[in-house]
Amino acid sequence: MPGARIGGRSVPRDPVAHEATHPGQGPAELTIVSWNLLRRVGASLEDVMRLIDRERPDLLLMQEATHEIDGLPERIGGHYARSPLPGRIHGVACWSPTPFRAEPAVHALQPGALVKRVCQIIELGPFAIANVHLSHGQMLNRRQLRLIAGLLPPQAAVLGDFNLVGPCMVPGFRDVGPRAPTHRMADMVPIRLDRCLARALECTEARVLPHRPSDHHPIQVRLRLAEEARPPRRRLFYR
Repeated sequence: MPGARIGGRSVPRDPVAHEATHPGQGPAELTIVSWNLLRRVGASLEDVMRLIDRERPDLLLMQEATHEIDGLPERIGGHYARSPLPGRIHGVACWSPTPFRAEPAVHALQPGALVKRVCQIIELGPFAIANVHLSHGQMLNRRQLRLIAGLLPPQAAVLGDFNLVGPCMVPGFRDVGPRAPTHRMADMVPIRLDRCLARALECTEARVLPHRPSDHHPIQVRLRLAEEARPPRRRLFYR
């Protein structure tokens, strides 16, 4: 099946077209984009489509995604899942041009004073990705990260809006995301809220993408298994 076209380019629908980085088959290296859309008043479905067309991610993670974004697979194909926060119109969502290995799992996190939080875990074969939008409390969001770390396999990453200032302090994980600010607090103070933590993974590229109609910049990372976590290569012997 041919892919839908956006801006003159085709977004693949056929899993064979993305065979080298097929999430269901275990990618060698994966390009991931994460973006807080800013519900209702921020990025629209068309803005998300333009981001996909421009960056061509193997996996797109979204926070503050509303029901409007549910139209994404109908417009451009691919595979999509959204998990609203309890009692809210928005939640975390993910999109891939090729099928997920399994339906993304949803796990409840420690609730904040006003908002209950969930995380979305996507299995990608050799590693897993947690899509998060954490609470604002600086002790609470670190407790949420430690809970998520315990849910993940040995090779994993956590991406999203951490609402966190300063070090994450999650044993075994390294902060491998871009270091530039991703959000401007009160439209004045630039801070880095959108992060990527990785365990037993290497990040070969990390960057903040150009500003779009949200109060957050998207971030992009390229992840692969760390050398020590890769299966040994077969050796051929000739007689």
